[in-house]
Amino acid sequence: MKFGMSASKFMNKCIALAKQGLGNTYPNPLVGSLVVYNGQVIGSGWHQKSGQAHAEVNAIRSVSDRSVLADSTLYVNLEPCSHHGKTPPCTDLIIKSGIRNVVVGMQDPFEKVNGMGIQKLRNADVRVDVGVEVAACRELNKRFITTIEKQRPYIILKWAETADGFLAPKARTTNEPVWISNLLSRTLVHQWRAEEQSILIGKQTALDDNPKLTTRLHKGSSPIRLLIDTNEKVDEKAKLFNSDQKVIVFTANKSRIEGHIEYVSIDFSSNGLQKILNILFQKGIQSIMVEGGSITLQHFIDSGLWDEARVITGQEKFGDGITAPNTSSFSATPNTTTDLDGDILKKWVNHLGH
Repeated sequence: MKFGMSASKFMNKCIALAKQGLGNTYPNPLVGSLVVYNGQVIGSGWHQKSGQAHAEVNAIRSVSDRSVLADSTLYVNLEPCSHHGKTPPCTDLIIKSGIRNVVVGMQDPFEKVNGMGIQKLRNADVRVDVGVEVAACRELNKRFITTIEKQRPYIILKWAETADGFLAPKARTTNEPVWISNLLSRTLVHQWRAEEQSILIGKQTALDDNPKLTTRLHKGSSPIRLLIDTNEKVDEKAKLFNSDQKVIVFTANKSRIEGHIEYVSIDFSSNGLQKILNILFQKGIQSIMVEGGSITLQHFIDSGLWDEARVITGQEKFGDGITAPNTSSFSATPNTTTDLDGDILKKWVNHLGH
């Protein structure tokens, strides 16, 4: 079906609204909605937090003159739900409101929705048009969609390297981070952390840098902290074990829960990374930011288990040290390149991710 420019314009506004919920709606998708009457927006809303009202509900509730709803069109980037979760079905409210025209960006692939919301509306004599700005709608909910389609979280690799290709100096005088990137870059990284559901590092990074893995430079919740520590060498006094957030440790030892720390036993003898991803999928974790170190990052790269790579190159040179991951499997040209006050951010998207 062909849609006019106005439909695209309104759908892009829905997407912009939905983005405001990034980092707060897990495990729910990002959804924005508009109510349009005579070409004018008379109501808007987005899903702000899991367990709270959905976007369509907020949009309809924001309309001051309910008498025009029957002649209005509701726009939403993702198919309205038709099942009872933490909140009632959005389709019921849409039908009850009297709205008779709905434009949906894309069908929801989640098995409890997946076309049933659209059909329920149509069965109630609501006209439903589907398929506006589909690529942008998929990009918005890439974490949610990846979890459904690939049965694993969306994986973002992130690291900072020196101008001469090192992650860290060879000689360490302290177990604190050695900063390669500038303050703007580090603040951006903390924003990224607030957008993702979890953050993962390996044992060596925990021992060398003793990172907090928080969002202290940016407003937002800190992600769930994931640590690969086969023999549990990282002391529980390490900063990442702070009780402000849940911690999951993947270990070769027995599974157990100690307060806010969950130890999950893994057989690392084969496909250890895939086993970790399977467990995270079962736990409903939709996204991971992998922050290192070099060995851990390389495992993800070599396995093809990544969706985005965000590489910050600082202006420092070490001359020697721990070499940055080998990116020869990446495309020669990154998808985007951005200057961050002298640091260079390059982003790659892996369309072939397993």
